[in-house]
Formats: sequence, structure tokens, C-alpha cells
Amino acid sequence: MRALIVEKNDEGQTSVELREIDEAQLPAGDVTVAVEYSTVNYKDGLCLSPGGGGLVRNYPHVPGIDFAGTVEASDDPRYAPGDKVVLTGWRVGEAHWGGYAEKARVKADWLVPLPEGLTPRQAMAVGTAGFTAMLSVMALEDHGLTPEKGEVLVTGAAGGVGSVATAILAHLGYEVAGVTGRPETGDYLKELGASRIVAREELAETVKRPLESETWAGCVDAVGGAMLARVLGQMKYGGSVAAVGLAGGAGLPATVIPFLLRGVNLLGIDSVMQPFENRLRAWERVAKDLPMDKLEAMVQPATLGDLPKLGADILNGQVKGRVVVDVTA
Repeated sequence: MRALIVEKNDEGQTSVELREIDEAQLPAGDVTVAVEYSTVNYKDGLCLSPGGGGLVRNYPHVPGIDFAGTVEASDDPRYAPGDKVVLTGWRVGEAHWGGYAEKARVKADWLVPLPEGLTPRQAMAVGTAGFTAMLSVMALEDHGLTPEKGEVLVTGAAGGVGSVATAILAHLGYEVAGVTGRPETGDYLKELGASRIVAREELAETVKRPLESETWAGCVDAVGGAMLARVLGQMKYGGSVAAVGLAGGAGLPATVIPFLLRGVNLLGIDSVMQPFENRLRAWERVAKDLPMDKLEAMVQPATLGDLPKLGADILNGQVKGRVVVDVTA
């Protein structure tokens, strides 16, 4: 079987190579999956980078935090050979070998049946990024967001999470404002359903005022840092921000004033350790509320051999939409 292997030498230097390995080298697990598709997320870029981005514990290692494919063998009664499955999260591709190989062996608890209406390729066009976007929309809805409340902001809108969030929100009838630092992505975002484009520079600057005009009914934020602090001060009364990323930094130069005077909610979105029932709920919502034509418009196809470059590109903010890796190609 072919696998993309990350190695570390005695000097601590890492290298990435596509090679043939024996299936016996796969880690322990209940279910063996013939992987058909994977994808590229920010964490994948870190795992492929020198030093493994602090995520990889042991070498040699197979990255790939997402995969979809067909069960080949199973010691768990929940899955049988021939079943189509999806995996995201659970530190697969970080602490456990992941999807950048023709086969993967994992715990049955980590898998989700492929939702009806989705192909393995579409599931990986969604991947962790799209799954996280759906969790964000669900959290905003659970905290009272409806289209009648007003405009919803999506930061980092041209990235993986932002692209899917924009498409889902627009499909559900929301007016979406997409924030991007790449003006050339404006038409792409409008095709996904964004009603207007906000230049990153408009929100990137920290201001001294803890509150500004009430502008946004909700927000999916993939940036963090100063931009998140700024957005908190622009939320409408009772509005919520779903925080999903830190592309702009882990610090939060904000005050508690938006929370105390406007009842703003800051909702942390974790996709890695989500319980099974909520995973099912999110994937079912993806199959229902994400327009497949919009999803296809986000897709950039790739093979295992393309991954070292794509890993570097996503860390540099140079990947638009979703990369779908055909593991069999």
C-alpha cells in the first residue's frame, strides 16, 4: 500500500516521502478502511511541516486528519466490510496514523457512517473544515440566530471553514458578509452566496472603544486575535460569535464590556472530540443544508504527491476553498 510518510532523523530534521509500506505497519484498531479520499486542513499543513508543528508525537508518521472510504475489515459489530464511512478528528493524523495512505486502521468509535446523499469525495470536500462550519452554524442557531435577526459575518471567508459557512448560511436564507484579505476572492465568495465583501483591513485594527455600532447578528470567526476582539464590539445585542480558528493569533485584546452590556456570546467550537450523536446531527445537516453545486465550486483536486506543497501553501494562507485528495490516484 502507498502512504505519505513523515520521518525524523537523528538531528531532528523531518522529511516527507511517498512510499510503499506493508499493511502490517498500520497501528492497532477495530476497523480497517480502504481510504478513497482525504483532504488538506491547517493541521495537516502543520503535521507536514518541519517538526510536525508540535502535533506529531512519534515517527515515522502518516498525516491526514480526515478520510472517507470503504470498510475492508471490522472487529466491531457496528461496521461491516463494504460500509462507507467518514472520519474527522480524534487526533487521527496527529497522534495516530491518518488518511494520507491507501488504508487506515482506527477505533470504531472514531468513525461515522457516510450520510445518505453524500459520496466519499463530497464528504472530503466537506472534511473537518466543513464539519466545523456546520457545528458553528448549529451553535449560532442554538443561541437564537435566525435570518430575521440581521447580517452574519464570516471572517477568513475564502478559507475552508469560511467557504462552507458562507455557502450554508446563504442557503439557509441569511445575509452573509464575507471578510477576506484577498480581493481576488471576492467573486468566488459572491458565487457561494455572500451578499457583500468586507476587506480584512476594515476589521484588523484594534480600537480603544470597547463598543461600536451594533452591526452583526452573528459571526463565524476563523481568525481570532485583534479581529475577533473588534468583531465582539460590533455585535448586536444578544448576538453570538462562533470561534473556530486563530489564523490571526491566539491572543484576544478585548474587554468584557460586550458581554456585560450587550449580552454577547462567545462560543468555542471544537470539532476534534465532538460526541457521536452531535457528529451525526452535523453530518446530516451538511447533507441537507450544503448545496452540492456550491461545494463543488470550492474543490481543488489533488493527489498524495501534491501534499508536501499544499501543506506549505495552506500554512501561508494560499489555499482557497477545499482540497480533495484522491488517495487512489
